[in-house]
Amino acid sequence: MNRREFIKGTAWMAAVAAAGSNFSGCLSLGGRAQPMTNFAVAPLKKIRIAFIGVGSRGSAAVHRVAKIPGCEVTVLCDLLPEQVAKNQQWLKENKLPPAQRTYAGKDDSYKAACDDDGVDLVYIATPAPLHPPIELYALRAGKHVLTEVPGAQTIDQCWEIVETCEQVRRHCMMLENCCYGETEMLAWNLCHQGLLGTLTHAEGGYIHCLTDRHMAHPTAENNFRTRARKEQALANPGSEVRAWGNTYPTHALGPICLYMDMNRGDVMERVVSLSSMGAAHNEFAAAVYKADEWQNKLNWATGDMNTSIIRTAKGRTIMMQNDQTTPRPYSRINLVQGTKGCFYDYPPRLSLAKRPGTHANWLDDKKFAEAREQYKHPLWKSVGEIAKKVGGHGGMDFIMDLRWAYCLQNGLPLDMDVYDLASWSAIVPCTAESDKAGGAPVKIPDFTRGAWRAAKPQAIGDVDLKKMGFDPASAQRDKSQLSV
Repeated sequence: MNRREFIKGTAWMAAVAAAGSNFSGCLSLGGRAQPMTNFAVAPLKKIRIAFIGVGSRGSAAVHRVAKIPGCEVTVLCDLLPEQVAKNQQWLKENKLPPAQRTYAGKDDSYKAACDDDGVDLVYIATPAPLHPPIELYALRAGKHVLTEVPGAQTIDQCWEIVETCEQVRRHCMMLENCCYGETEMLAWNLCHQGLLGTLTHAEGGYIHCLTDRHMAHPTAENNFRTRARKEQALANPGSEVRAWGNTYPTHALGPICLYMDMNRGDVMERVVSLSSMGAAHNEFAAAVYKADEWQNKLNWATGDMNTSIIRTAKGRTIMMQNDQTTPRPYSRINLVQGTKGCFYDYPPRLSLAKRPGTHANWLDDKKFAEAREQYKHPLWKSVGEIAKKVGGHGGMDFIMDLRWAYCLQNGLPLDMDVYDLASWSAIVPCTAESDKAGGAPVKIPDFTRGAWRAAKPQAIGDVDLKKMGFDPASAQRDKSQLSV
């Protein structure tokens, strides 16, 4: 019996033991549960939330979500008690109900938060390695789960999260905020309005020079990486720091998968990946740090640029790039093309052909401005100015939270599901395997097990602020929101 067969046979027992009566009759037993595609639950008019990990990103999430009508900050949880106290104080200062219960100070404090009977949903903003175990524990405790990226780090973790989610019939969504960016949602609308024709190819990336952060990041949420590298340098001078493949794909890949209705009519099948030589890290260390400092005691061997190409079941291609070391200006590339046109970001531009397959130039500034306004996504039309005022990566964070809250309150499917979490997260280990093998093709698991063929495309719609009881005048700028 292999690992997946074992999980299928025993996951329901763990779920029942952990969740007790919290499942309200929705647990599916016996064989594989029904697919989670297009899954929805009964409306949750009040969403009682446990925030786990309330440092930098977690605090920003608490601030946003606490102001959404129908969302209740029920539990705050963090390894550091002072982070919990800081958020409690912010809630009080802003005349918002403080969390009813707090859990802090222990490595497994998250378990008490997940087991809390007064919680409907767990919002995870811990360091990335902790995401999978907390997701699994929360699902087995009968809670819906929202998690910062990535949702998993290994293929085995992806499968375990998928199969657990199917058994317990709870939402598990990865909070890929870039799916809600203004230009990303414009591109989504162009695709789904048919303006670009039949989609054949897309390109995305994470081009963001973070060399200094990799060596001495000033914020607490990333210090664990800096500490580990410093310990490595002191214990084993001259050793390599290496990462293979595309280590951070989802900011660009998530929106592209939504453009192409991936896992809902198509699926990513295989990937090839190659990395360039690594030079920028070592040159930065030599230029900035003294020869005897720990940064110069390591061989920074990760390639400066990784390029990966994905092919889908329909024969479409996706080119992905990852460069976190060179001075190339920030970009997520964000290109999607079809038989009738092409959208290309950074800077945004659009070409539309008079007939499929014929040459077309980029629209001039006036015509593009008109098209941008005409095809602006309804979410950005209705709440874009509010979101920009609140903040959070230009407003996308607030729109993301507002949208999942609206879907849960109205019994709608969430915009992304557990198959998206698994397939987007799986690109990291799959590209690493290909890169190590010199660019050999690697199969990407079909986490839907064929359900993508019959799944309906997800319609990412608007929100009704009046129905939610949200007063636009209540929106205020929040300095805690992140911009990069």
